[in-house]
Amino acid sequence: MNAAIVLGAVLGALCVVLVALPFLREPDPVSDEIEKMTPERQRRLALAEERDRALAALKELEADHRNGRVNDEDYRASIGPLRREAAGALRALDGEVGQA
Repeated sequence: MNAAIVLGAVLGALCVVLVALPFLREPDPVSDEIEKMTPERQRRLALAEERDRALAALKELEADHRNGRVNDEDYRASIGPLRREAAGALRALDGEVGQA
């Protein structure tokens, strides 16, 4: 019975090591995508980040308004510019993707 427990523990430890091994190695610097990005890909990435920031700001504003942290007047004053910013980012990104 003790041999079975020891064998199970050894097999369990071996499985953990085998699964964790890829995560413990340093990444290969040759495969670093950031260094190889073309100006077009960098532009699309910047547009995607702009879109994500604008949509996150809209989501936060709507949640704050729903929870009473932003009053109706401030909400109406802020929602329009944020929607225009998000729409502009989406149109620009769509135009970039359409050209690619």
